[in-house]
Amino acid sequence: MPITKWEQTAPGIWRLTIGEPQGITPLTWMGVAPKDEALLQMPQVEPPFAWDHVQLEEAGGRFVVSFPLNRTEKLYGTGLQLLRMNQRGRTRFLRVNSDPKQDTGETHAPVPFYVSDQGYGVWVDTPRIVTMFCGSTLKQEDTQQEEIRDRNTDKGWKATPVASRVEIQIPADGAVVYLFGGPTLSEVVARYNLMCGGGVLPPKWGLGFWHRVPTLYSDQQVLEEAEQFRLNDFPCDVIGLEPGWHSHSYPVTYEWEKNRFPEPASFVNQLAQKGFRVNLWEHPYVSPQSELYAGLQPLSGTHTVWGGLAPDYSLPEAAELYKKQHEEQHVHIGVSGYKLDECDGSELTNNSWMFPAHAKFPSGLDGEQMRQMYGLMFQKMTADLFRSRNRRTYGLVRASGGAASTMPYVLYSDLYDHKQFIRGICSSSFSGLLWTPEVRRARNAEDWVRRMQTVCFSPMAMLNAWGDGTKPWSFPEVEGTVRHYIKLRMKLLPYLYTAFAVYREQGIPPFRAMPFVLTPEEIADAEAKLAAQDEQQLLNTTDGAYGKKKAREWDDQYMVGDALLVAPLVEGETEREVLLPAGVWYGLETGERYTGGCVIRVQAGLEHIPVFVKSGSIIPMMAALPHVPSPGTLTEIELVHFGTEPGTTRLYDDDGETFDYEQGKCSWWNLSVTIDQDGRYIGAWIGENNGSSSYRAVTWRFAQTRLLMNEQ
Repeated sequence: MPITKWEQTAPGIWRLTIGEPQGITPLTWMGVAPKDEALLQMPQVEPPFAWDHVQLEEAGGRFVVSFPLNRTEKLYGTGLQLLRMNQRGRTRFLRVNSDPKQDTGETHAPVPFYVSDQGYGVWVDTPRIVTMFCGSTLKQEDTQQEEIRDRNTDKGWKATPVASRVEIQIPADGAVVYLFGGPTLSEVVARYNLMCGGGVLPPKWGLGFWHRVPTLYSDQQVLEEAEQFRLNDFPCDVIGLEPGWHSHSYPVTYEWEKNRFPEPASFVNQLAQKGFRVNLWEHPYVSPQSELYAGLQPLSGTHTVWGGLAPDYSLPEAAELYKKQHEEQHVHIGVSGYKLDECDGSELTNNSWMFPAHAKFPSGLDGEQMRQMYGLMFQKMTADLFRSRNRRTYGLVRASGGAASTMPYVLYSDLYDHKQFIRGICSSSFSGLLWTPEVRRARNAEDWVRRMQTVCFSPMAMLNAWGDGTKPWSFPEVEGTVRHYIKLRMKLLPYLYTAFAVYREQGIPPFRAMPFVLTPEEIADAEAKLAAQDEQQLLNTTDGAYGKKKAREWDDQYMVGDALLVAPLVEGETEREVLLPAGVWYGLETGERYTGGCVIRVQAGLEHIPVFVKSGSIIPMMAALPHVPSPGTLTEIELVHFGTEPGTTRLYDDDGETFDYEQGKCSWWNLSVTIDQDGRYIGAWIGENNGSSSYRAVTWRFAQTRLLMNEQ
């Protein structure tokens, strides 16, 4: 049956209610207000297709809604997907689950939101599991006779025939479906993020370097390790404590272990005096030894995990018990945030653990709903805890979902494939999520450097030494290179912070995949050139079982802000192909000039990660300090202009720690470089300082083609 009852809720956004959806959803739980002013400034667009092209039917006790596809259309999104970026031709079973090693769609952060390279997106706002058939099914009436081929003799045979529709299986009680217009893919994602409240603006210290210490470290061991960062000239802003800070873990108490941490307040203060923040690991399952246990027991689900309670945090009284304890024992003494582990559950690893879908919770939610929402609940609950004190936080979470773009949390995984970790940066950008390719260990110095280089160009630059005690200087032969890239990240702080401010105001992700900046035609041209090369390669029998190896997706390179393109290398690689957008680009550290609009091949020794800067860009930079300066500290800023052509950009600043920017206590400056009639470069800094500025002694550098090592 066709659907006609779409309601326009904002420019370029339409809503359809199917059935009678019950209870909370990701959007209603987050309770965020759309950024209406920013949405009104976006282009006016018509629906991407006629409403009668959208079909709805009932099948197997569920609703199925479907949307048309053209033959070459690519589909991105569906949350954090580590195994592929283009979801066309795949079935996505979008259940929260840890450590996915098979390409089913299950993931730490499933989001039933796909975005098309044709400039529209579809989101299902529901607390239940959604299955999306992203052009992986073909109805009888849509099957084309000419597409039925003989696999034995026809090289054009495909395991997944070209389908003409996306089919989405909706929960039995229904759901709210949103349709987002573009006209570009970037504007689709921006509309989605803006409807969900905009993007997160982390505290400045969150964009510094993070180090997590081994599980059973005591307070003195942590203090000694922190001091080693300063003595070895490695910047560091955050020290993370793993499970051993608890008096009991698996399940957890949320209480300090008195032998290892006899005076937590003094310990946190000592680190603060040296410029370190403290981040605490935890998970949701409450130990019988916790002082919270008795109060939370009647407010918890029917099933335990590791013997611990699974509290129903949709109940305000349960959330208040949690927040009161965390406020008194953690936040009050200066703890800056949390690592929210294992709120995902597991059936995909060597062990299964989680409450089942049939579990019952006092609020009336069942186990399926609670599991899909648990990561969002913990993010919202802890973010609200810090907001109530007018303090920003930044942390880690292992489960998330839709409407999460305002949450100050970065996703991570217990998996450790470097290429998948790079793909995670790309795939998460389509769904209002952030991802860190955290470093934990390395097979050798080469693997160590390549991982460190990637993580320094990610939403969170972190070394997680919980298991084996690695340090940034663990491989002495490459210590200088690792130090160089951690310091380069510190120098880029004004640029990174501005990119996140743009995310907050305009919904444009600070780290984003190439389809955000390349048209489908540009990507198709690049893929056609590579396809000719691939035809010359022999097909192995594994690839050959159901068709040839999937096409190159350019899911191993990404943009950081508007000006920088990062193309990481992994262990064993010394060169790679890079798809450069149109225009003139320079190697950020090599100075080599490239003409974009094509695929280039670059070589990079271990001392370099390929990073490209667009000609005409202005990169704001600061000194590579041991840690991010405290509010009110003035630092020199250098505005580095690249190339020979004029350029413009914006620079953002606020106190870096509070939410005062929401009352206008922040500054936006327009920066420009022009060339006068005598060929001289002129830099302009225009704007008003509405809050305390962090910058002084502005220095311009014009017509640069590279950053020199000794200048970083």
